[in-house]
Order: sequence, then C-alpha cells, then structure tokens
Amino acid sequence: MWQAIKPNPRNLRIWQLLLLVAVFGVWWALTTPGLLPNVVFENDRQAAFFFGEPLQVAGRIWKWFVIDADIYAHLWVTLVETVLAFAFGAVFGLGFGLWLALQPMASALLEPYIKALNSMPRIILAPIFAVWFGLGIASKVALGVTLVFFIVFFNVYQGVREVSPVILANARMLGATRRQLLRHVYLPSATSWVFSSLHTSVGLAFVGAVVGEYLGSASGVGYLIHQAEGVFDINTVMAGILVLTGFALALDAGVGRIERRLMKWQPKAGETEKL
Repeated sequence: MWQAIKPNPRNLRIWQLLLLVAVFGVWWALTTPGLLPNVVFENDRQAAFFFGEPLQVAGRIWKWFVIDADIYAHLWVTLVETVLAFAFGAVFGLGFGLWLALQPMASALLEPYIKALNSMPRIILAPIFAVWFGLGIASKVALGVTLVFFIVFFNVYQGVREVSPVILANARMLGATRRQLLRHVYLPSATSWVFSSLHTSVGLAFVGAVVGEYLGSASGVGYLIHQAEGVFDINTVMAGILVLTGFALALDAGVGRIERRLMKWQPKAGETEKL
C-alpha cells in the first residue's frame, strides 16, 4: 500500500530556510542588471523597477529599525489596530456564533441576512467607517472587525452544529444541565474550529488595518507603503510588505502557542494513527 512520506521535524526547519533563501536568490538574480538574459523586459532596470531589489529592500528595513529607528511608532499603530480588530472580531464572532447555533428559530430567521452581509465586499465599508469614526484608530479597527467576525462566526457556528447527537443524548441521559452541555460538549467541539479560523483571521486583521491606513491616516505601516507608492518607490513598498508579513507570522505563532496549550486533550496526528 502506498504510504505518504512524512517530513523529519529535525530537518524541516532547515529545508524551509533553504527554500526561503532560494526564493530571495531568484529574486536577486532576476532584478540584478546583466546577470541573466532579458526575456521579458526591454532593459535590465525594468525588472528592478517593478519588483524591487532585495538588497535595497533589506537596506530599507535595516534603516527603519536600526539607523533611523523611525518605524516603531508606525508599527505600534498598525499592531494596536490589528490586535484590537482581531480581539473584538474573534470575541463577537465566537459569542454570536455560539448563541445562534443553539437557537434554531433565530438561526432560521437570520440566516439569509447573515449570508447577505457575508457576501458583501467589506473593503468598500472602509470609506463609510472613516466618515462614521474619523481617520483615527477606530475606523481601522471597525473594518478589521468586519473581516475577522464572519470567519470566526461561521467556524464556531459549524463546529457547534456538528456536535455528535449520540454524545448529546448520552450527556442528557446522565443528567447534564444546559450549562454543563455548553461547557463540556459544545465548547470542546467548537474549539478546533475556532483556532482554525483564528489562524486565518490574523492576516485579515492586518488587511483591515492596512487598508484603513491607505484610505486616510497619518501613521502606520500602511501609511508608509501608501506614501512610497505615490513616488514609485517599490523598494520601500516591498520592505513594508515584508515587515507586515513578519509580524503577521509572529501573531499567528502566538495563536498557535495558545492553541497547543488549550488543546492538550486532543491527540496528535501520530498518536491517532497508532490507535
């Protein structure tokens, strides 16, 4: 029988690092004038103009964090907006999804309206939030909440709805109250769905913050990227994108750490296969 080859955890990080180095190596080779034959652009400088130069991008990041040290205030604004949008969106999505999944009548009544709101391209709400809440942090947080909320809501809703009827029947037979069912049956069932949605929501919270800064702001990493785009400074744009990506990965790693602590009861993949 065919069996999938599992990666060795000891060598996995090394291979991931080598892949990252290879990506940057290809980027450097494609944007260095005269290094490779030109098959796409009319001259050697066009590739660097459209995609930036990795050494220049690294220099910009180094200048931001070490030489000028002027990015910390902008980064703090973006991180505050992101964390607030992520926290409020996750809490509201968790609470509303849990409540609606346990209320069949309300679920049937609100289902078409929730689907309509979810199908709306929520980025277009950014100018409306700017009018309602101003150009400060509140409008960026509001936009981020709308992006995070539905991801968490639908995962929680689905996780609670898919609780095994047999488990529910056995718990009720043993005399479990509604609160005990919520604590010991519904919430554990939804936990894995919740954390799955939170990993996706981290990136969306960043999207909400940065898009809001694009439309109107005097600070934030999105503001720096927008200013650089106005003067066609692609190196600064790429540097801002890499900085945002790095911090999004850091937040996602934090979510993963919390997940591992709260999900200790869940058997690992290797353990389930042995069973």
